Amino acid sequence: DICDHLLAAEQKTYYNTLLALRGFCSLHAHDHQQALQDFQKVIEHDSPHPNSCIKALCGRGLIRISGGSHYLTALDYITACQLKLEETIFTIKSYVPWNQRGLLLKVLQEEGQKMLQKKRYPGGSSAHGQKEKQGCGLSLFIFFFPSRDAPGVYQLASLLEELDASDEASRILCADALYQMGRVEEAHKLLLLALSGNPQRSPILARLALLQLKKGFLYDGNQLLKKVIRIGDTSCLLPIMDIFKDEDRKLMQTHCHFRALTILKNKQEDADIKEAIAYLSFAIIASGGYAEDCLLIRAQCYGRLGQKKTAIFDYNAILKEDPRNVQALSGRGFIYLALKQQKEAVQDLISALKVEAGVAIPAILSLKHEAQGLITQWLLHHGRTALTELVATKDHSKEETLRDLLMIAKALIKICKDAQYHIFYTDVLIANGKYEEALDHLQEAFGHSLADDFASARLAVLQLKKRNVPVAAHSFSILAKKDERELAFLLNFVDAKQQQHLLQVAAQEGNALIKEYRYEKALGYYTLAILTSKDNPRYLRQRAACLTHLKKYDKALKDMEKVIQKHGCNSLKTRVEDHCSKGHLLLSMSEEEAAVKQYIEALQLDESMALCSIMNSPGSEILTKTFHKIAQYNFEMQHYEEAWKITDYGLKIDKNAELKKLKTRLKREASSCSIH
Repeated sequence: DICDHLLAAEQKTYYNTLLALRGFCSLHAHDHQQALQDFQKVIEHDSPHPNSCIKALCGRGLIRISGGSHYLTALDYITACQLKLEETIFTIKSYVPWNQRGLLLKVLQEEGQKMLQKKRYPGGSSAHGQKEKQGCGLSLFIFFFPSRDAPGVYQLASLLEELDASDEASRILCADALYQMGRVEEAHKLLLLALSGNPQRSPILARLALLQLKKGFLYDGNQLLKKVIRIGDTSCLLPIMDIFKDEDRKLMQTHCHFRALTILKNKQEDADIKEAIAYLSFAIIASGGYAEDCLLIRAQCYGRLGQKKTAIFDYNAILKEDPRNVQALSGRGFIYLALKQQKEAVQDLISALKVEAGVAIPAILSLKHEAQGLITQWLLHHGRTALTELVATKDHSKEETLRDLLMIAKALIKICKDAQYHIFYTDVLIANGKYEEALDHLQEAFGHSLADDFASARLAVLQLKKRNVPVAAHSFSILAKKDERELAFLLNFVDAKQQQHLLQVAAQEGNALIKEYRYEKALGYYTLAILTSKDNPRYLRQRAACLTHLKKYDKALKDMEKVIQKHGCNSLKTRVEDHCSKGHLLLSMSEEEAAVKQYIEALQLDESMALCSIMNSPGSEILTKTFHKIAQYNFEMQHYEEAWKITDYGLKIDKNAELKKLKTRLKREASSCSIH
């Protein structure tokens, strides 16, 4: 009311002072709108009074805090300090309540730090647009404050120190501003003063380290960095780096990178590696977050310490910027190898080989023998799987896949000289249609004699191109006995007409060998016939017969099961004989119950044909004994219906006395119910 009365008087004595006082009265009464109007009048007055302007700026700054405009608050207080620092201090102590002063100091500290860190306006533009709203009158006294104006922040920090001399954050802000103004010695002294109160403060130590490096005191700077490492707070550099000048950041990066390399060169203990990691982290932070060489070394260090997930994080950071970085691809692939993540490891290593095999291959060769073996096996498995799919589908449009496979195959024979890798390389050459090159490589890797059966089979594929069918069939028959799946894979390289010729030769040779009782050799030819005929039952039966003579009953049984599955248009006699053959095999394997079921199926199809087959082998007497044994078992288990059925069919084979007795017992035991 007093202010209103004085302002209403005709004589406008102390007009700006009264407006500023009334503004604070309104502010304390929570009438922010009226307070802002009064402060604005003072600031925009044609003949501004400095002390009144300072009060108005301080008051408006408080209002802007409540509105969330912290940056504008800082500008108001910097402007006030530029007008008169002592008056600004007096105004805050006299007019800002204690319960608001703490928040004000915190806001000013944070905004001052942001200005030095260039986080407001990345382009370095001034706050001109926002400052214009403060009014024209004040421009008679000050210039507009740019967001990167270190002197302004220095004045703000000086204000904060005066308000609370014990506050460390204000002292650090003041030192940062001095540093950016080029007043390094003053900044150094201020930081030493701050450190005396708290010797373990990482942010202060890190700043001092930079200043020592900048002055050329490398030893002192390094000792300070070591203290930060021992404290374990390397992250303290993150906000500081935004304050450092580019040339000083580069100096820090270079020094820390060199220190890490020196440590790793001379020492390999876990503690030393951890120290090197800390230096590398400093270097990476100093670079702005991306230093390829430091990230690579740090990732390798994490790998040595067993921190594999962290290592992958560093490799990912590199590959995000440079997806074709061979060292990062190889390194991440090796980490995935250690984690037994086969798919990811293979993917990364193939990518590395595609970009620059000359770098990726030596990296693989630098690993331990066991790791090399695992990598080559994974790459071979991937390559064989892709090649098998490619040749099986006859999809020749996938030229890129063939190129990739050729690249993998070339890398494998450089990494390891084992036969399987040379064979894979030959397969890829054949798939690419490079037959002469494939032949040359076979002879170079295995010699002209080709003692290796797998290599001989590849030669057979190439011989087929020259229509040498008998020789090729012989090589394939040898491979068939060793690895039927491998032969099936190779036949994908052979066209339909050539496969037909192979089938004819294989069938003829197999039949001739059977007549000479050379079952082992015949086996390979019949396998070749089966594969080239797409599981023709005729050749499955012939191979089953060979296997039976060789007493390989389980394999023979599998062939007969395939034959029976293909029953359809076969004659009745053939089907009966197939069931009897399967039954005979089951008997040989002591699978008596299953054998009985097969003979019953044969009898159900045609009794006379089945009995004729049984007489040839195994004979009615032997078989009826088996029928009696199984029927007796079912009787004891009270499976009367099954026992009756087996007994009935057994008596059709032979009027065995024991079977007759069992049938009589079945009739007696089951007199209370019908089982027929």
